[in-house]
Amino acid sequence: MDVKAKLIDENGLQRIITRMSHEILERNKGSINLILMGMRTRGEYLAKRIFDKIKEIENIELPLGILDVTLYRDDFRTRLKQPEVSVSNITFDVTDKHIILIDDVLYTGRTVRSALDALMDLGRPSTIQLCVLVDRGHRELPIRADYVGKNIPTSINEEVKVRLIEHDDEDAVYLIDTKDQ
Repeated sequence: MDVKAKLIDENGLQRIITRMSHEILERNKGSINLILMGMRTRGEYLAKRIFDKIKEIENIELPLGILDVTLYRDDFRTRLKQPEVSVSNITFDVTDKHIILIDDVLYTGRTVRSALDALMDLGRPSTIQLCVLVDRGHRELPIRADYVGKNIPTSINEEVKVRLIEHDDEDAVYLIDTKDQ
């Protein structure tokens, strides 16, 4: 891993989670009919952190789901290696709710499109809002985030690597050079 820069540290990540949690509550005029939906893998951990922050702010526990979009991806059948499929964890009705879809990095938009397909198979939400830690650009589909932790314009030879303590060994966001990989 050729690290070009550490873009967000642990304290910066905490501030971003706090800000995005407040933005979600402000835009939705509170927490009524809100559902947090984290996308596997790091999106689920970010969703839990936003869940905890909203609980701290509003003293309410929102429904929290985990969405695995592997089987909905448009490249599912074209990949050479066997994809790792895990289970979505959604134990509530999404119909007429305001879904906050949470992921770590927004890049081409294809993963989000897959998530929208998966959510529509579960019911008909009132709205679906997208919350991402990092928007790195290079969209291939007309998708944009409603809540963005940090915009990080990248070149095609760069990658944004999010590391979360729940899955990795630290809280940080790195810019990686992939030119020689």
